[in-house]
Amino acid sequence: MPSYLQIENISKSYGPKILFEHIGFNINEGDKIALIAPNGTGKTSLLRILAGKDSSDSGGRILFLKDIRIAFLEQEYEFDPEATVREQIVRDSRKWTEHLDPEHLADYELHIRQLLTSFGMSDWDRKMKNLSGGEVKRVAIVVMLASDADFYIMDEPTNHLDIDAIEYLENYLSHARCTLLMVTHDRYFLDSVANIVMEMDHGAVYVYKGNYENYLEKRQERIDNYNAETDKVRNILRRELEWMHASPCARSGKAKYRKNAFYELKDRAEQVYRTNQLDLGEIGQAKRLGTKIIDCKDLGFSYGDRCLLNDFSYKFQRYERVGIVGGNGIGKTTFINLLLDSLPPSDTGTVSGSIERGESLEIGLYRQTGMHFDENQTVLETVNDTHLLNRFMFPHEMLNTRISKLSGGEKRRLYLLTVLMKQPNLLVLDEPTNDLDIVTLNVLEEYLKEYKGTLVIVSHDRHFLDRLVDHLLIFCGEGKVKDFVGSYSQYREYMKDLEAEKKSKAREEEKASKASLSPKEQPSRNPDAPRKLSYKEQREKEALEKEIADLEAEKTELEGLMNGGITDHAELQRVTVRFSEVSSLLDEKETRWLELSI
Repeated sequence: MPSYLQIENISKSYGPKILFEHIGFNINEGDKIALIAPNGTGKTSLLRILAGKDSSDSGGRILFLKDIRIAFLEQEYEFDPEATVREQIVRDSRKWTEHLDPEHLADYELHIRQLLTSFGMSDWDRKMKNLSGGEVKRVAIVVMLASDADFYIMDEPTNHLDIDAIEYLENYLSHARCTLLMVTHDRYFLDSVANIVMEMDHGAVYVYKGNYENYLEKRQERIDNYNAETDKVRNILRRELEWMHASPCARSGKAKYRKNAFYELKDRAEQVYRTNQLDLGEIGQAKRLGTKIIDCKDLGFSYGDRCLLNDFSYKFQRYERVGIVGGNGIGKTTFINLLLDSLPPSDTGTVSGSIERGESLEIGLYRQTGMHFDENQTVLETVNDTHLLNRFMFPHEMLNTRISKLSGGEKRRLYLLTVLMKQPNLLVLDEPTNDLDIVTLNVLEEYLKEYKGTLVIVSHDRHFLDRLVDHLLIFCGEGKVKDFVGSYSQYREYMKDLEAEKKSKAREEEKASKASLSPKEQPSRNPDAPRKLSYKEQREKEALEKEIADLEAEKTELEGLMNGGITDHAELQRVTVRFSEVSSLLDEKETRWLELSI
């Protein structure tokens, strides 16, 4: 692939804090890059510079080698709360649509509607202020995908999305022939979409082709090689040190160059690769947990006619690891508030049933919106324990940093510390992976695997759930909650098998229903022979056979186009939409043909 974008000598600092300095790299057309770096090292700042929303401190150069269009998905989507979904999308899409004639504008609006429907948002007359955080994120993503941009820049695209929306976006991007640079903490999403991992580390940029596992392997090789080279330098330094300690006459005249080389060796020998990594080893384990945790009996909760929970009974057990999953706005956070007796005073819903809580419970609650720091306080004023702060990747030079100067991920990490340092025996984590970097998540997962208490996790991060929970409560809507023993991936496989079984059963029932018709309703015939069709039905069947053949040929052709050969993004989007339409039509025609063949 030809070089698409060249970045040279760009830097960014905030006050005395240097995020990155004089970095450069290339992006080729068709690259799908996941950018990985610890929180606070400038991932978002770098994306904003490339998107033209910010500038490099050192000047530098950002050179696009083609006249391309860029779409930027920021973490926080700015919107008018009084606008409808349609008005908001039209407003944000103006730069993409101002050149379109009425016919193409109608096609564009149809594409918007199809994308919204795919994301489970068919009503675009709702006001933005009435949408959940996940629904707002979907609107932002629809604006981006419909832009027909050549280059997508995405900052945490899966934050706040439910799993169905994540999987749709994952499938869309993995099949699209586009160029993208994204920051994401979702490791399943990363592996499915990205073909390159780019790491910002100690002021340099490293590029690894392949998936996340390959990145981890090659990164460790790089570190091992660097430290091995350091060992070699130290061996040379010892010999030079012996020379430096020799008699003065040995160090005179022509040996000055050797003295200069000695000091260069000494500097290099002191450079050992160190990873600044979260250390949860001394946070401590959970306080003693009694036999009763939380018992729910016939629990219900409604807002007017809207039922979020209906007749729910469950006993949480000691050391249980429960995952809570479901769509956006379906009631998961409200359920957590009910469990912990922490419904906001503004909630005017109706509660029924009962909840009993154990007397020995020490609850640690990490909320999606739970950070309420004094932005003017320093890190040390917020948590007055330098040892714990160092363990949580807040070194000495950051202790007097004001909260307002921290990145979103750094604030999340500090918030996590305030929860874990209480040593709770019931730990409830509501979307803990949002804004945390992958390295921090890996360490957090290892800690939680050894956690000696009851763990309840609300999350849309499939990797996080698979590693930590062995039991799921699935919120299905209309107050229904399913109980599933197993991991999230096992649940998804179960649901796929169940859906296939339902379709098969429906077909069998339809055949049985036709076979059970009375003699008056059903012409007498050999049960093994196909029934005699009317003239109209015979013509319909013949037409269906031709249509099915044509649709199958078109589907095969579209699959070939999607798998390679299309360079124009607008054409790929058209092909993708048509592929979905053809697949649906084919199912419909084949079903009708089977009906006529029985």
